This record gives sequence, C-alpha cells and structure tokens, in this order.
Amino acid sequence: LKVGLRALCDAHLPDLETPARVDVGGTHARGGTCAKVKRDGRALYTMVSHQADRKLVLAAVTQDGLALSYAAPALKADREVVLSAVAQDGSALEFASLELQADREVVLAAVTRVGGALRAAAPELKGDHQVVLAAVTQNGLALEFASPELQADRNILLAAIANDVSALGYATPELQTDRDVVLAVMAQNG
Repeated sequence: LKVGLRALCDAHLPDLETPARVDVGGTHARGGTCAKVKRDGRALYTMVSHQADRKLVLAAVTQDGLALSYAAPALKADREVVLSAVAQDGSALEFASLELQADREVVLAAVTRVGGALRAAAPELKGDHQVVLAAVTQNGLALEFASPELQADRNILLAAIANDVSALGYATPELQTDRDVVLAVMAQNG
C-alpha cells in the first residue's frame, strides 16, 4: 500500500505501536516511525534509512531542532529544513551547512532564539551589527563570539550587559573602563 509520508504520520500518530509495514517512497517503514519522530525528533538517530527523507526530517526538526544533527547532508543544506530546526532550537545552526551558516536570515532566526548560536555563524555575520545585537539581547554572553570590532562597540556591549553583566569580560579593555559601561554594570548589580 503506497501512501504519502504525512498521511502515514497522521494515520499512525494515535497508535505508536502499529506493527503494519507501509511502503514509503520505495522503502518499508513501520507505521510507528513517524509517530516516534513526532513525539521525539531525536528518534531520527536510530532511523538511518530515513535520514534523507525530507518530510520525516522536517517532522523531526519541528519537534526537536537538534534532530538536524542526524539529517543527511543534503537536508542540512535545505533552507526550509534548517529554518524549521533553528526556529525550534537556535543551537541547531551548528549542524547546518556552511552555506546556511552564512545565510543572514537563518542566522538571525537562530540567534533570536538562542544567542549563543552566534558561535556557529559564518565569520562575516559575527561582524554584522544587527545579528550580533539580536544575539547579545537574547544572551549577553554571546558577545564572546562577536567580531573584535563589535566587541569594541559600546552599544553592543551595553545591550549584552543589560542581559548579563558577565559579558563585560568579552569587551575590549578600553570599554571595560568606559564611564557609561561601568555605570551600566553598577546599575545591573544594584
């Protein structure tokens, strides 16, 4: 019986233990495969034969963005799959292709969710004011991964400190003693 993967997932979601075998794109899959992925995206790890199945991987990363780590290389380069993954967990950027780690929209989506995802961004985006500002606003300690030029930017540092005063440790020595910065740190520490 040939059915679409989405229909397979939906048909077997209520019954996780369905033993029926169903033909999906020329390969056989147990009926519970999709349900397992919908319940736990990282179940994709055990499903080597399905790691290149775009619909199944999309279902997995929608449930758990880090399931992207188990996807086939072609899907790590698929913009829609990666955007779905980083929307669920920005840390998934680490598993995206280098091309998508250099895609401004993808990186912005990731760092808005998890500021520390800046670590996996392409070098040119670590120097992008808007990207770094989004990252440090979400997690001040993401300043560690910003370009030296933006680590020396007072406005970026003030945004980082507003989130976490420990970000001061990633600022340039000049900014660490800047009057406005010192006042901001004092205000944060009460």
